[in-house]
Amino acid sequence: MPTFKALMTAIYPVPNIVTAKEWYAEAFQVQPYFDEPFYVGFNVGGYELGLVPAEDKHQPSTQGVVAYWGVDDTAGAFAQLLSMGAREVSGVQDVGGGILVATVTDPFGNAIGIIHNPHFGTSA
Repeated sequence: MPTFKALMTAIYPVPNIVTAKEWYAEAFQVQPYFDEPFYVGFNVGGYELGLVPAEDKHQPSTQGVVAYWGVDDTAGAFAQLLSMGAREVSGVQDVGGGILVATVTDPFGNAIGIIHNPHFGTSA
């Protein structure tokens, strides 16, 4: 039976991949390692953030699974994303055990979670 190792990739459908690539490069402070019209891939702390063109079956959404990206400063990352045009879904919340979470939507309509969890490493 196969063994699941870890979450490897979060993919966000976007209406304009060029504009989204620029936004995500600035928001996550990393340049893409793979850049094609059909897919843009970023290495964010050893995990992949992928962008794909929005199509009939893949549309930006805040429904379903939300990927939470680890940060050292939840409030600072939340403020940075809001200053770049993201919209608040839920502000910074202490969910117990020193864990802080927040959620925004990117300018394209996708949910982005941010989390500081002192029980897991979050620094790249």
